[in-house]
Amino acid sequence: MKSRPFTRLAPALLFIGMAPAVWSQAPGIQPNRLAPYVPSPAPVVNLMLSLAGVSDKDTVYDLGSGDGRIVIMAAQQFGAKAVGVEIDEDLVAKTRDRIKELNLEDRVQIVQQDLMDVDLSPASVVTLYLLWTSNKKIRPNLEASLKEGTRVVSHDFRIEGWKPIQTEKIRGPGRNHTIYLYEVGKQ
Repeated sequence: MKSRPFTRLAPALLFIGMAPAVWSQAPGIQPNRLAPYVPSPAPVVNLMLSLAGVSDKDTVYDLGSGDGRIVIMAAQQFGAKAVGVEIDEDLVAKTRDRIKELNLEDRVQIVQQDLMDVDLSPASVVTLYLLWTSNKKIRPNLEASLKEGTRVVSHDFRIEGWKPIQTEKIRGPGRNHTIYLYEVGKQ
């Protein structure tokens, strides 16, 4: 019997199929959010930043930055400046405390703001772990704000209408993850 492929897809299908009504029943998740808070595993974050070629010359924006793991790794391991955009007040406070504890205030900033309203023009790299419907909503802002050559990296969900310049898969805790790399002007 060939039920294993469905078994491997079940967590992703559950995540994709979660309705806003379900999110509102989970702690810390509200229906007006573009995605539930689901942290990317450290190996996935490392691959996202590596695939984008992040260096000390970059400014990384993480949209829906959660606990700040992407912006912290971008600064600590890749030498980049980084800005996390997060709407959840508690996550913002915890992340700011962690950044202070790690003495990264000169390299990492967390902005409490709706990611649909943020000015992305300073970014040379943008990271996303949003639903495909959220990527579709944010796409006009990406196209209007980002300069040619800016890299956009999306965890698990493609940006509809854009063609990735590279796609990588990585085995993570419990399932496989897919990373899509885009470059503005080549999408």
